[in-house]
Amino acid sequence: MSGDEPAVRVRGLRMSYGTHEVLTGVDFDVRQGEVVCLLGPNGAGKTTTIEVLEGFRSPSAGEVRVLGVDPDEGDDAWRARVGVVLQSWRDHPRWTPRRLLTYLAGYFEPWSTPAHPRPWDVEKLLATVGLTDDGDRKIATLSGGRRRRLDVAVGLIGRPELLFLDEPTAGFDPQARRDFHDLAHRLSDMEGTSILLTTHDLGEAERLADRILVLAGGTIVADGSAEALTRQVAATSEVRWAEDGERFVHATEEPIPFVRQLLAQHGAELTDLEVRRASLEDTYIAMVARYESAAPGTRHLAGVTR
Repeated sequence: MSGDEPAVRVRGLRMSYGTHEVLTGVDFDVRQGEVVCLLGPNGAGKTTTIEVLEGFRSPSAGEVRVLGVDPDEGDDAWRARVGVVLQSWRDHPRWTPRRLLTYLAGYFEPWSTPAHPRPWDVEKLLATVGLTDDGDRKIATLSGGRRRRLDVAVGLIGRPELLFLDEPTAGFDPQARRDFHDLAHRLSDMEGTSILLTTHDLGEAERLADRILVLAGGTIVADGSAEALTRQVAATSEVRWAEDGERFVHATEEPIPFVRQLLAQHGAELTDLEVRRASLEDTYIAMVARYESAAPGTRHLAGVTR
């Protein structure tokens, strides 16, 4: 795969189950080393899209290239370059994490190259995902959060060039979630790993993703950074301040000039000042509501890059 070729390229992806068309023409790229989050309401086709990219489903129509290969034609060498963290996986309950990862590591040794040495060292990987102390416990005895860490380790053992993450931090406590976010950033920034994830945690999407894709009605209706989407869809900010014991709120699309004017006129009297911008959650809800309320045939989000 050349240096300028995207890790994922999707054009005109369509998928039908009988007479029901789930994907009606999906187009997007994931650049090398980029973290992209796929958002959408339940039933929008997120899982179907990911399964096509992973090679678990064949599309009804369209062009899909993952690491330069059509997933339908991907061989073992291609699969060694791809990591998958499923939403749930409950196999090998009598094994230990150390034994399972050591076993899986053997599958990746034949595909090691100087540019991409494989597999990940098991002891280093256990430490990376925070499972060193649980390495010799039976998997069946691990808590949900610890088990989820093992799921992530299974997806990483082959040191993938592209990692698919489906609800990766479900069941994590706040510290474990923060540790995982640090790991994802390290994979992207230092290892050059491309990451495509789905999550219902919009705060997580905002912290992790370089770009966010919104899938609704079988197509991508928005594509951009969290900041860009917020500016385009939910541009209004609230300026809140207190003066002489009284609180005020002003909605504006230009908060900085308004705050400057406020400080110039009342700076000495202000006892509190806050600018509250719309969150990604506010933006996402507005996007989906706007899309679902549009008439069929006109469903798109004006001003948002598709």
